[in-house]
Amino acid sequence: MQATTDIVLINNSLRVSDNPLLRFDSRPDQLICLFVLDQRLLEPALPGEATPRLGPARLRFLWQSLMALRGELLQRGSDLLVRIGEPAQIVVQLANQYRARRVRTMEHAGVEESRLLDQIDNTLPDETALERIESGYLFDREELPFELDDMPGSFSAFRQRIEKQWSFGEALAAPYTLPGWPENASRGFPPLKKVSEESAFWQPDDRQGFNFIGGEAAARDRLHDYFWHINGAGSYKKTRNGLLGDTFSTRFSPWLACGCLSARQVYEEVKAWEAVNGACESSKWIVFELMWRDYFHRNAQVEGPKLFGEQALSRPCENFDRWREARTGVPFVDAAMHELSHTGWISSRSRQNVASFLVRDLGVDWRLGAQWFEHCLIDYDAANNWGNWSHIAGTGRDGRKDRYFNVLKQAKQYDPKGLYVAHWLPELDNLDFGVDRHQPWRSDPQSFDPPCVEPEEWDRWLMDRPSSSSADKGDTSDKGDTSIRVKSPLERQIARNDSKVSASESARQASSLPIEEIEEAEE
Repeated sequence: MQATTDIVLINNSLRVSDNPLLRFDSRPDQLICLFVLDQRLLEPALPGEATPRLGPARLRFLWQSLMALRGELLQRGSDLLVRIGEPAQIVVQLANQYRARRVRTMEHAGVEESRLLDQIDNTLPDETALERIESGYLFDREELPFELDDMPGSFSAFRQRIEKQWSFGEALAAPYTLPGWPENASRGFPPLKKVSEESAFWQPDDRQGFNFIGGEAAARDRLHDYFWHINGAGSYKKTRNGLLGDTFSTRFSPWLACGCLSARQVYEEVKAWEAVNGACESSKWIVFELMWRDYFHRNAQVEGPKLFGEQALSRPCENFDRWREARTGVPFVDAAMHELSHTGWISSRSRQNVASFLVRDLGVDWRLGAQWFEHCLIDYDAANNWGNWSHIAGTGRDGRKDRYFNVLKQAKQYDPKGLYVAHWLPELDNLDFGVDRHQPWRSDPQSFDPPCVEPEEWDRWLMDRPSSSSADKGDTSDKGDTSIRVKSPLERQIARNDSKVSASESARQASSLPIEEIEEAEE
């Protein structure tokens, strides 16, 4: 009797714990765990440019995650095969070669990914079934209290509906063993250097304060550290708008995006923490963020291609180049864009601000920003990324068109001492703490050019320009002198010493300030 063989297309589910793809009602004799890197992700992200959709930071994290997954599979008697190319062609070729009984894969919210699964389904041999399984959510589709056709248009309505019928399955334990690998079947994957030399040698900037390492074990380590060493569940709601350090945010997003960690695993860790410490607003807010994630994924399934816009993507323009190259002249924006390009990650607060600035203040097609984030972000997730950008741009299902983040106001609220902007823009370090660092074209116009745009919405937040003085010339008469007096280095140092606070103090001050009306999912 011929051995039965299943193929698990494990893309976006790079874990063995809480992975329904590795749980079998009818266990096969042999198993091929397959990951296919879609060749299209290595193609240009933007019209007329060579920059790939999959940037070096995310590709490096992905390869780390694949190496870690292979180790977990080997311990359980299986292995991993990684291929690069056209996914449907590769899957169908393997299914034919090994006369696979079925191909199991995760149901995906992304349009490209869903079309790919349809293509696989339509081209598999008759003897091979495609099984599409929900994975990684809090609520599987059958656990939602509504059909997707009746999906609420806003997050608030979505949350109210699911909170009334709060019920979903538990996270699954990792299997002890897995079916063996077919004899003489290919296994392993190419070294990263052969895929992308840039990614193989890419290293994050030391200033980021946290080093993301791909893989399920690293995800578990961060999960445990955040809840039980940092005690983050006790303070998350107060710290989540922070900008500096490794404790203000959960930073679970890269592992969630790759599937090294599931939403239910995070939820169960919240519940374990609450069992010891008691529930609080901060622990509940982490669950609130997981609901946002579910919302954006379900919204992407409902929206389909409409989420990405119906017109052709605009070509990059000068304002877009200024924005992505951190040359806008607005420190709160430029610091975030520096951090993004040098680390592959920025805070949720920074994402909201740079997105609003690009769309509202610079008037650039929001989809260019979403595409650039796809290239840069280590935690890129199609549903979350495009959903958040659509949300900011006012093209989402809830219909709100007036979302606007005033970057000067936001800078004053969330970086009151200017520690964050000076951290990434060291040329600001000699300016006084506070608004001087956020508006250097006004505090030190001799050294800093005006920003590329000054919207009228900024007017009430603009600082007064330094007063003119002719005393330095020994003349106290009013001669209409409009020269600007710039503080000497000694004066600046004295002012800095008088105002000096630590980064943690600045984060605490920012966390006590009013939050924006719009609450976004953590990226």
